Amino acid sequence: MQILSWVSKFLLLSLFLEVVSPLSLAQTITPLQTSVCSEADRVALLGFKERILKDTTDILSSWIGRDCCGGDWEGVQCNPATGRVTGLVLQGSARESGIYMRGTLSPALGSLAFLEVMVISGMKHIAGPIPESFSGLTRLAQLVLEDNSLEGNIPPGLGRLPSLSTLSLNGNHLRGQIPPSLGNFKKLQQLSLARNLLSGPIPSTFQNFLSLQSLDLSFNLLSGLIPDILGHFQNLTFIDLSNNQLSGLLPASLFSLVKLQDLSLDHNQLAGRIPNQIAGLKSLTRLSLSSNGLTGQIPASISSLQNLWYLNLSRNGFSDPLPVIQGRGLPSLLSVDLSNNHLSLGTVPGWIKDRELSDVHLAGCKLQGNLPKFTRPDSLSSLDLSDNLLTGGIAGFFTNMSNLQKLKLSNNQLKFDLSEIKLPDGISSIELQSNQLSGLLSRILNNRTSSFLEVLDVSGNQISGTIPEFVEGLSLKALIIGSNKITGQFPGSISNLKELERIDVSRNQITGTIPTTLGLLSNLQWLDLSINSLTGKIPASLLGITNLRHANFRANRLCGEIPQGRPYNIFPAGAYAHNLCLCGKPLPLCRTKK
Repeated sequence: MQILSWVSKFLLLSLFLEVVSPLSLAQTITPLQTSVCSEADRVALLGFKERILKDTTDILSSWIGRDCCGGDWEGVQCNPATGRVTGLVLQGSARESGIYMRGTLSPALGSLAFLEVMVISGMKHIAGPIPESFSGLTRLAQLVLEDNSLEGNIPPGLGRLPSLSTLSLNGNHLRGQIPPSLGNFKKLQQLSLARNLLSGPIPSTFQNFLSLQSLDLSFNLLSGLIPDILGHFQNLTFIDLSNNQLSGLLPASLFSLVKLQDLSLDHNQLAGRIPNQIAGLKSLTRLSLSSNGLTGQIPASISSLQNLWYLNLSRNGFSDPLPVIQGRGLPSLLSVDLSNNHLSLGTVPGWIKDRELSDVHLAGCKLQGNLPKFTRPDSLSSLDLSDNLLTGGIAGFFTNMSNLQKLKLSNNQLKFDLSEIKLPDGISSIELQSNQLSGLLSRILNNRTSSFLEVLDVSGNQISGTIPEFVEGLSLKALIIGSNKITGQFPGSISNLKELERIDVSRNQITGTIPTTLGLLSNLQWLDLSINSLTGKIPASLLGITNLRHANFRANRLCGEIPQGRPYNIFPAGAYAHNLCLCGKPLPLCRTKK
């Protein structure tokens, strides 16, 4: 009986296999199998591919075959149950100039009816307008079209995307006003339209952004007032309206945003005072109000910002006295910039000098006397005391400044010999111009010079000696030693400074010829050899410097034909004036020998 039972089961199974097709059986056994992509979606994607004329990312080379949802089409994401495209994520590299797509956005992408995420960023050369058809992507939650070359206006129809939570159009060439229809986004959390050419006011319709967390409209041409409605967005943690043409007062409502962490309003035309209500920004970590027209005193209430680590109030009209900050005031502060206001500090305030800070910028604050002695010099990374009235105190000033990377002491009245200083090993930028420094240039520029040093500016002093020979391995990008008493010849080893972008040796007493090896500096953009005693020709090898934007050979003893190629033959004639016998464009043609 057991055998008969087994046979009957076998016959039933055989009958079942005959009736049910293999495909339907497979679907019955594995109901979660990925569906083949929708033909309409595949056609839409190929429409985008067709509009891309060049693709060095090599992403689109994977878009072959009929199944765009099989996992082989790079950047395409699908719903496995329906075979509909839900995501298109194509990201290039902002740093690598050779990685890009060239073409335009196809309106066909507007027919991807189930698309939830569209990211096409860092492609650099995708130009043309944002297609109006994108307003039909009603399921879209994220639209990111950053760092391309998109042009024209922002389509008002984008305001018809009810599910949008992220809109980022950073880094394009978009013009015109921000369409008021964008205020229709009820779910928007992140809005970024930075680094475009947008103009006009910030729309009042933005009052509907009740869920907004991040707002970046920086680096545009926006004008008018900062709308009071920003103070209604209690979820905001990030606001950047910097580098625009915004005017008027700081709206009081702004200082009720208790969750706000980062506020950047620098490089605008704002006026008035910082209100005492700034203490209401209890979560603030970063405040940048530089380069405006703000006046009055810096309020003492700023000291209650317990989380603030970055404070930049430079280039305004703030006046004395500074607030007295004691005890646990500003306990998180790491970086402070009060430069170029109407402050007459005399000495560095104790709450700055005695604190463990990484950046101290007090340029143009009428500091006097000796250089300050910082209690925690080992914490300093960047120090700017330029444009003051400091006179001395260099001996031991750099002791224990082991982490110092950038130093600006320019435009003071410092008087010392270069032999008196020992610079920190890891320093990358030194600006000591326009003081009364003396001694040999080789004291700070020699075979022991740090390989980290990128900028050296000691122009406008009384430094003597010769330009030393340069060894390989240095990272110098700017060598500015003009207006000194430097003699001798220009060393041919200058070619070892392969990173060099700027050379200024003007107004010295340099003799000899211009080394032909100068033409090996392919990154050079600025060259000033004027007002010296150089002789001979301008070497034709300089034609190898293809990135040169400025050159000046004026007032030497040079002779012969100017290199006849761009940019030398199109520089102004004044760049070659007052030499012995230079000729050729842009000067009169050279006479041929008979």
